[in-house]
Amino acid sequence: MPARIFCAALILILTGCMSKEKSKTPVNLPFDQPPQWAREAIWYQIFVERFRNGNPVNDPTAETCDNALIDPLPSDWALTPWGHNWYKQEDWAKPTGLDFYRTIQMRRYGGDLAGVEEKIPYLKELGINAIYFNPINDAPSLHKYDARHYHHIDVTFGDDIKGDLAIMAAENHADPTTWQWTSADKKFIALVKKLHSEGIKVVLDFSWNHTGNNFWAFKDVEKNLEKSTFKDWYHTKFIKDESTGKITFEYEGWIGIKNLPELKKINSKGKIPGHPYEGNLQPEVKEHIYAVSRRWMDPDGNGNFEDGIDGMRLDVAEHVPMGFWRDFRKYVRSVNPEFYLVGENWWTKWPDELMDPAPWVKGDVFDAVMHYQWFKVARSYFAQPNDKITLPQFRKQIDSVFLKYPDYTQQAMMNLAASHDSPRLLSTFFNVNKYKFNCKPQEDKQYRTNTPGEITYHQVKLFLLHQFTFVGAPHIWNGDEMGMLGADDPDNRKPLTWPDIDFENETQSAFSAYTYSEKPTFNQEMFDYHKSLIALRKSSPVFTYGTYEMVEISDNAKILAYYRTWNDEKYLVVFNNNNENGEMNLSGLAPKYNMVFNYRCDDLNEGGVVKMPAYSAFVVKIIK
Repeated sequence: MPARIFCAALILILTGCMSKEKSKTPVNLPFDQPPQWAREAIWYQIFVERFRNGNPVNDPTAETCDNALIDPLPSDWALTPWGHNWYKQEDWAKPTGLDFYRTIQMRRYGGDLAGVEEKIPYLKELGINAIYFNPINDAPSLHKYDARHYHHIDVTFGDDIKGDLAIMAAENHADPTTWQWTSADKKFIALVKKLHSEGIKVVLDFSWNHTGNNFWAFKDVEKNLEKSTFKDWYHTKFIKDESTGKITFEYEGWIGIKNLPELKKINSKGKIPGHPYEGNLQPEVKEHIYAVSRRWMDPDGNGNFEDGIDGMRLDVAEHVPMGFWRDFRKYVRSVNPEFYLVGENWWTKWPDELMDPAPWVKGDVFDAVMHYQWFKVARSYFAQPNDKITLPQFRKQIDSVFLKYPDYTQQAMMNLAASHDSPRLLSTFFNVNKYKFNCKPQEDKQYRTNTPGEITYHQVKLFLLHQFTFVGAPHIWNGDEMGMLGADDPDNRKPLTWPDIDFENETQSAFSAYTYSEKPTFNQEMFDYHKSLIALRKSSPVFTYGTYEMVEISDNAKILAYYRTWNDEKYLVVFNNNNENGEMNLSGLAPKYNMVFNYRCDDLNEGGVVKMPAYSAFVVKIIK
């Protein structure tokens, strides 16, 4: 059945929209509160290497990828065509004898900043107003969490790889006064200015917990061992062989990964995985991080932040001591009082216990977290997986997630459904596994990576309506709005299915116990649905600033409903997330009400009754 979406003339042309004056953060923003723009954000997360190849001249080479992996690149390694069958190994990959999930990390498609710039009109049409970029610092991997340099953009994202490498080689990386601007750096700063001119904020992803093993300071330690000026940047241990006099060194890699050496933590105590702990980073490391941060926050150093980034997403935040995070917040807020910090605080005990973000969002560390805590509850209700919950449980758990925070913290939370670290939205709804557990073919040969059925699409659309009408800033993982499919990392990092690119048929993983052959395409209906939800979100401040109230106002106990209220505005959002038909009688709610969004429901009849087929929803504005 085709989706029938009614948006009341694009919500009466956004009902006047939220005023531009409202979006400006007051200059006296309290230190413990998030900037107002972050509360109004509609996030779009971009993984640059897989977004769009806008400039083939800067495509990755074997040199730019050197030492990114334990496995060496084959001598005939080459860029993978954008439309390549995802689960088919390339001609250079097959002779290695390694399975798909080993050689996939060698793949590069050539996505770059020119591709992002090319698609600004697309992002504007969609309606987003904030971008969260996965790391774009110079690094050999596809994911860029293994930094070679924090203070430079990756050479494959600029216009002159050889020239950029030469500029870097001429610097004293420890001395910010010698830092120059590469073509990639300049490309990014120009992109920030263009995005700002379109009303789009920019947040960059950094990991202050670890670098890559190609990082300039770590390379110095490798070369000079205990004589290195930077030996105390890492958890190093030097061992001398008394018989040969040869010295080797050991170091700690993040969760044991040796190409991600951890930065040294000092004065730390009581570290328990998944919990906050006290301590700090080395003073020299902090100084470098501060210099890097200022560089991207205020590139020309004139105190005007329009040419710099607006915030940071902080990777594996619980692995970094709280003392550093408190100092870091003080520093970035001293540079830009409206700077936004969002932490990745995910698991206390995977896959059963999510972290409690409360210690990190009290106002002295982060403004918000990536809100997996909300999504796990929402998925358990709307997708009805193996770890499903009932409607009363949903109401209770949602309250427990949100109501312990002040309103400004609730509103600034990054409400994400999928990311570079989790299955794509459609795939995570199609599969009934426990959240983030056995969610790719390598782990479960029955995990479905093909196109879902009709009910999954309906459930996803109901969930999305909840995401865009509820408390917290909604987030889109690039490609979900295109209807893309994908299991957990790395299958969630496929190149985006732009309409002008012809894709080969995708066939199943070699690990899968089933077969299929499907052609990936851009799903215009999913794009239009996301666009309509963003228009609804922007149509009234109630969806950003309003309180919520879960209500039982239907004779059908399976109908989910909640009010959103702000000042004199009030909206009712209603869902029939069930395989049975239902109805909602609005006649006793208010003298007048207007339906502003309708997914698969009948129109209001004269008696104020809305017929609700299975998996349907609507939103009404209550007129007093």
